[in-house]
Amino acid sequence: QVQLMESGGGLVQAGGSLRLSCTASITSTYTFNTYPMGWFRQAPGKEREIVAAISRDGGGTVLAESVRGRFAISRDNDKNMVYLQMDELKPDDTAIYSCAAGRLGTGADELYLQRQVDYWGQGTQVTVSS
Repeated sequence: QVQLMESGGGLVQAGGSLRLSCTASITSTYTFNTYPMGWFRQAPGKEREIVAAISRDGGGTVLAESVRGRFAISRDNDKNMVYLQMDELKPDDTAIYSCAAGRLGTGADELYLQRQVDYWGQGTQVTVSS
């Protein structure tokens, strides 16, 4: 089992920055670095979309076109954490952001393209004011 807990959301003005963190608590024989990780978001009235994914070793990342050049995903496998650095925030970035662990042993591309998620966090609200 993997429990995910996000933090770092809040209210920020357009053009500002936030850094989201996700801590994984694992109660199985598998380790954090056996899961690709990702960040999804869901805005009011819209479908959930994937924002970013990162490979198990952190060497590969995939970003949605809408955030490319503004957001960055990273992970620290020693601390069981994954991060989403969000810069140049826009009002359209307002959403609930959720951390996700992809299918065991797969890659960032599979998580990004196939949306195969084994575990979800509760989510954290990000609000960008104009």
